[in-house]
Amino acid sequence: MNALDEDALRRGIVETALEMERLGINQGTSGNVSARCRDGFLITPSGVPARELDAAGIVWLPLDVHEDDAILRTHRPSSEWRIHRDILRARADANAVVHTHSIAATALAIHARDIPPVHYMVAAAGGVSIRCAPYAVFGSQQLSDYALDALRERRACLLAHHGVIALGDDLARALWLAHEVEVLAKQYLLASQLGTPPVLTDEQMDEVLEKFKTYGRRSKAS
Repeated sequence: MNALDEDALRRGIVETALEMERLGINQGTSGNVSARCRDGFLITPSGVPARELDAAGIVWLPLDVHEDDAILRTHRPSSEWRIHRDILRARADANAVVHTHSIAATALAIHARDIPPVHYMVAAAGGVSIRCAPYAVFGSQQLSDYALDALRERRACLLAHHGVIALGDDLARALWLAHEVEVLAKQYLLASQLGTPPVLTDEQMDEVLEKFKTYGRRSKAS
């Protein structure tokens, strides 16, 4: 990656954070964004509102960064850098990670509920449900471990009493999925007001998952 490409990626992260706020899936200093870059990743800084972000302030970290590294004493990445690091290390299919505190999805996460297959678009996250990871304090290694487990064979998950994680092959795709999870959460909550919503069967969802292999946007590698 050359300097021009990295600068464009930095601007893309800023634009993604601003779009998250515009879509209403983030507010203030909540949430964070990262993207794979060189032998590491770029990530939004800690405690900076989206409207105050600039490309130069996006933090680069190596993929092997750990809590004792000097770079963490001279830079202030998002407190959730462990989640982003661990996902990008473990998931070759992910080049970008978006974390939101969107309202409807977080409401479900407060109840530690998965999103069941109430709509076929649940398959956009890669499986027959969108799992909710157990609660752990923000910024902790335990939370990252829980998130990785909830993301097994999935591209999105909820975090109990916290929010949403969405992965993508680029920033646009990760953002799209984070927003889609919020839409699905709203649909689930509204349908629940009429009683326990009926769900699609595993066989019906498997059919959708098969169709999704060739539906919509394709990654550059496909």
